[in-house]
Amino acid sequence: MRGMTHAQTARLFVAVDPPARVREELSAWTRSALRGLRASGAKTTSPRVLDPELLHVTLCFLGDRPAIELAAIDGALQKCASAVGELSIGAPLWLPPRRPRALAVEVRDDPAGGLAALHEALVQALAKACGYRRERRRFRAHVTLARMREGPRGSASAGVLPATPALSFTPASIVLYRSWLSPAGASYEALATHTLVPS
Repeated sequence: MRGMTHAQTARLFVAVDPPARVREELSAWTRSALRGLRASGAKTTSPRVLDPELLHVTLCFLGDRPAIELAAIDGALQKCASAVGELSIGAPLWLPPRRPRALAVEVRDDPAGGLAALHEALVQALAKACGYRRERRRFRAHVTLARMREGPRGSASAGVLPATPALSFTPASIVLYRSWLSPAGASYEALATHTLVPS
């Protein structure tokens, strides 16, 4: 797939993307929230707000996979590309909870549980396609907004965050991304995109 030899590996994940207007509003909220944290005295170490175009909802993180598997992974995505209902932005989250290094917002599923169903279908299809193993932690849909070496701890830090904006969106497609890591932060390359269609 696109300039890769079979000997290479790629760091991969599968995601759905909020539309540009949602990403822009979340980015603006994040900058305001971090300013408020500093003003309140809560400490974070070197927070870095992610660019709006990097914001996404990860469904499955595959890690480093050999390039020879890319076609099978793409086929699994195509089989699972069923539409989900409207998703909404929920409360702020510090992740991971015990030693936070990221500020995120939860994503609430549609009443029919379409996003959870899409995630489960992907887990099963990817297991068959490339031996993917589901993560031990339960699936918790979210959008990561900022990363830092160390975030504030304790429930008090959540109290100083402003309410998240009332935003909702319906994902249009499912995307296989390649993640490129660098000292300046990650960048993402879309390797395959499939429109989510009613089942």
